[in-house]
Amino acid sequence: MIETIQINSRGSMTLPKGLRKSLGLERGGVVMVEPSKGGILLRPAVAYPIEIYTDERVREFEEENNKLQQHLRRKARP
Repeated sequence: MIETIQINSRGSMTLPKGLRKSLGLERGGVVMVEPSKGGILLRPAVAYPIEIYTDERVREFEEENNKLQQHLRRKARP
């Protein structure tokens, strides 16, 4: 299937409905774009949210882990 699409003034383009449906792409979906020898390669992708931990947040994790370890040591004593 070959389709022609236009790029609007914002640089956006709309993939035809049939193509989106065949690839399982829905509103808000993510597509990877990379240059290829013959042009541009578009592939469906998955994006997962990540949290960048601050030093303070890492300390919170360490404190909670230390508390858990202490609790487990107390429970393991006969």
